[in-house]
Amino acid sequence: MPNVIAAESAEVFSLEECLEEITQSGFDPASEESTNRCALALRKLTNNRDFLGDMLIDRLKHHDRADPIDSGYGPQAIVLSGQHSNTFLRANIWPSERDHCFHASGAKTFVYGVPHDHNFSFLTSGYLGPGYRSDYYEYDYAAVAGFPGEQPDLRFVERSALHEGKLMLYRAHQDIHSQIPPESLSVSLNVMHVDPSQHWFDQYAFDLNKGSIDRVLSPNSTEVFLRVAVATGLSEAQDLAETFGKTHPSDRLRLASYEARSLKLGNEAARDALWREAELSGSRMLQATAMRYRKALELA
Repeated sequence: MPNVIAAESAEVFSLEECLEEITQSGFDPASEESTNRCALALRKLTNNRDFLGDMLIDRLKHHDRADPIDSGYGPQAIVLSGQHSNTFLRANIWPSERDHCFHASGAKTFVYGVPHDHNFSFLTSGYLGPGYRSDYYEYDYAAVAGFPGEQPDLRFVERSALHEGKLMLYRAHQDIHSQIPPESLSVSLNVMHVDPSQHWFDQYAFDLNKGSIDRVLSPNSTEVFLRVAVATGLSEAQDLAETFGKTHPSDRLRLASYEARSLKLGNEAARDALWREAELSGSRMLQATAMRYRKALELA
């Protein structure tokens, strides 16, 4: 499960002071010293019981100005800072089952009941309320090929809550959690680690009943661009997709090239031949996916 960090301090940081401290030191989740230093800064910000409310009130009063509350992470996330070096800060709002937004938007909008890992590491603290609960699991990312239905060795650890003051490090590609709504509205603070390579590593949703990978949660823009380019029918796009399918270091992008090209083929025999090529590509993920597609063609 995520590492629980005992970073104790009675000092109170402003948001600006916390950001300055983390920016100066940098955040390297692979370094215990760096992690502890950033965790201490997050502890001091967590001790500030006014900053988030003051910020939200100010933004609500000035909702027509040029910098509205914005987030690329969904309706519950509030980005607290821009990216500095390899990190940024955010707050997450966790509604309970009694809150209107839970009923209006549904549990999955807030990622409740969607077991998943992360393709990035981050520090988190319980800032307000009893905190969301999680069933925590661990697994060996390096041993996984990454196709739906694959059954990695999921190891259950415990169920616990991110209560006020609790501080943890979520480890990329290692910690899995299935989140459960808190008993009342809660807020967490996060120090996010940004790695340019993280977009080439998959984040997964899991089916805990089957003990399997359910789907990939992290398609990247390159994959989308490739699919659109092939759909245009341009020969140059087709040639590039063929090259990517055979040689690209990302299995996910190789799969996207085969899926995009298969949609342009006019008959089942041609699609079967293409997926036969993918099956023999040397990638376990491509092999398993190609076999599933070929089986579906047989049954069509």
